[in-house]
Amino acid sequence: MSAYVLFFGGYKASIPDIKAWTDSAIKQKPGVTFDGYPYPDASSDGEKAVKAFKNPKTNDYAKAIKKIEDSKSDVIYIVGHSSGCAVANEVDDGLKDHTKIILVALDGYAPSNAQLARPSTQVWVAESSTGRSLHYTDLQDRIKDYNRKAKVKTQVKIYKASTNCSTRLSLHFSLVNLSSSDTLVQHIPDGYKDCQANLPWMV
Repeated sequence: MSAYVLFFGGYKASIPDIKAWTDSAIKQKPGVTFDGYPYPDASSDGEKAVKAFKNPKTNDYAKAIKKIEDSKSDVIYIVGHSSGCAVANEVDDGLKDHTKIILVALDGYAPSNAQLARPSTQVWVAESSTGRSLHYTDLQDRIKDYNRKAKVKTQVKIYKASTNCSTRLSLHFSLVNLSSSDTLVQHIPDGYKDCQANLPWMV
């Protein structure tokens, strides 16, 4: 089964960061097509990120939609990390056909109710024996609230990180980078250092 992955990096994720992630992912799964976008020129606020991504001068939103619609792959993953989840959610929402789509939110903005109602949608957080990721609690609360009223229930998937990760930030980045640790990731720009792409959401 062929697969295409379109990844949206979180706040401050640069072009080199995305290249490091995609290069590592391709080495692990050479039969999969990996592509990605850096974080737009905006603050960490999701709405502002979406607005910047949809700027007609760059046309990134339309290009992303076209990449997905043109893909001949059997399954298409739209993956967002952190604030990049807001952009991923928006791109997913702009598609007419979700038959082949798997939307993945990695410790960031939660998908909408309509997106969560699709059984294929995944929401991930991370924890270790000594800590929890940046958006662990708010995502758990969001999904619990959704499930109270939803006909189609969902659950938050928990990535079990190594004991080298105990801070909220290192656990936050452990979902995209297996090299993440308290020592390596002390600030957001450190998130893709020594990148080994983490792909727990690929089925």
